[in-house]
Amino acid sequence: MTTDATPADALAADLALALDLADRADAISLGRFRAVDLEVSTKPDRTPVTEADLAVERAIREGLAAARPDDGVLGEEFGTEGSGRRQWIIDPIDGTANFLRGVPVWGTLISLAIDGEPVLGVASSPAMGRRWWASRAGGAWTTDAPGAEPRGIRVSAVADLADASLSFQSLAQWRDAGYLDRLLALSERVWRDRAYGDVWSYMLLAEGLIDVAGEFDVKVYDLAALIPIVEEAGGRFTSVDGQRGPGHGSALATNGRLHDTVLEALAG
Repeated sequence: MTTDATPADALAADLALALDLADRADAISLGRFRAVDLEVSTKPDRTPVTEADLAVERAIREGLAAARPDDGVLGEEFGTEGSGRRQWIIDPIDGTANFLRGVPVWGTLISLAIDGEPVLGVASSPAMGRRWWASRAGGAWTTDAPGAEPRGIRVSAVADLADASLSFQSLAQWRDAGYLDRLLALSERVWRDRAYGDVWSYMLLAEGLIDVAGEFDVKVYDLAALIPIVEEAGGRFTSVDGQRGPGHGSALATNGRLHDTVLEALAG
């Protein structure tokens, strides 16, 4: 959590809106999950997009246009609209490859950034019945089932790499970025390594269930909602080379205690 955090009460209405938009998104995405007639196409970057991705982003944009017409929007599927200090950042379905294969590890990510700094985030994974959210100075929260009472979450207190659990997302990403040897060396120093993937890795970290998560080949909309949740849970979130913010093409999240050690290990 940053020292110049926007007061949580100033973000209360925005957070309520984001949670309402997540409800709308969940109704759309869950309704098309594992549908036998799901329409899938390929984007110019050769990544898949489903009709659900498009429908979810449209619904969120429509909700924002009605409730926050003066705010800008950045979404994975329909790009940037508007300008100004406030920008909503949307990943309609983070984990589209899982979604189209019927794997339940995917979710909608909604964030609000002010002057480029993500100040609130919602990550909703309806196929797992889970949701996480945070706003600056407001703590990080989750529900374990739809309609369940929210509970606060906190990162782990693990202080030694030898006791840490690491999620690396994808070997191919690390190889293509030229970091595979460093990842493998890091994996030899931790207690346990796994590739949980996508939004799930970072939410496990925010709940204190793993201690380090990192990946490459990520965009602003992949990360913006995750940063407030991890940081409000007490963790740190930077790029793999230590830069703050979601726009540097890589991500490294830790419980905070391990961050400098992991940055040093990945620096080579």
